[in-house]
Amino acid sequence: MNPTLSELEAQASVERAAFGGDAHIVCDNLVRIYKTEGVEVVALQGLDLLIQRGELVAIVGASGSGKSTLLNVLSGLDVPTAGVAKVAGMDLLAMTAKDRLRYRREVVGFIWQQTARNLLPYLTARENVELPMKLAGKARRGRALELLDLLGVGHSAGHGPAELSGGEQQRVAIAVALANSPQLILADEPTGELDSETSAQVFDALRKANRELGVTVVIVTHDPLVSEQVDRTIGIRDGRTSSETLRREDAEGRVVAQEYAVLDRVGRLQLPRDFTNALEMERRVRLELESDHIGVWPAREEPSSEQ
Repeated sequence: MNPTLSELEAQASVERAAFGGDAHIVCDNLVRIYKTEGVEVVALQGLDLLIQRGELVAIVGASGSGKSTLLNVLSGLDVPTAGVAKVAGMDLLAMTAKDRLRYRREVVGFIWQQTARNLLPYLTARENVELPMKLAGKARRGRALELLDLLGVGHSAGHGPAELSGGEQQRVAIAVALANSPQLILADEPTGELDSETSAQVFDALRKANRELGVTVVIVTHDPLVSEQVDRTIGIRDGRTSSETLRREDAEGRVVAQEYAVLDRVGRLQLPRDFTNALEMERRVRLELESDHIGVWPAREEPSSEQ
């Protein structure tokens, strides 16, 4: 018996809901197009992304890859053109202005690369952490001190930003981002202005927030070395997710990293440019289905049979 129209609609609804399941961040065929002086720029070209609750993830990509646009979308600062973008079950495309304000105030915390953008210069570290709570109507002096202690800067509670080192300023900024108990922390190049030793302290603070408070942390950067600080690195190229690197400990306690290409929902795959350049792959490739893999070869021109 052929299915009825209502049965087909119900089946389609179930299939759509299945993508991402209960993932904390879901982007499905996400598109963002900017229009400037009559010119359209496609910053995100059908990007797919899943991040589970409590993950510590780095998103890496060259300038112009789309990673900053993705960060703006996830933070609620930018509205996508099409597709799906959800954080903690909230639909970022369907939010009203009031919903978006509450989302930025309560659900997501943000850390800028420039330390001066994260802290008000005329407030102490403790007062900077208390400010988001006051704006949300739930100020707790004790929580501000708890967060500063957790991140190793409790001794700086009474100091202004000018009295703090760059690393201390960023750790206080993390405390500010955590003030209202957000579910997600977004960090835009949080160590871009710091040396390697100070950067390690900032990453330790982000890991502590991730593990002890259970907050999901997404770090956006162009620095591939940052990826060594997290369990999963997502590469973005030309407005789409292109690769993932997963890190785990083997039986001997050594960290093993494995890079994967990302296959999106419609079967698109971005091959690494180093690979395609080495084999001079352009425009077309030849595919063959084997029992346990798909072979990809350059599409060599066949010699002509004409003499």
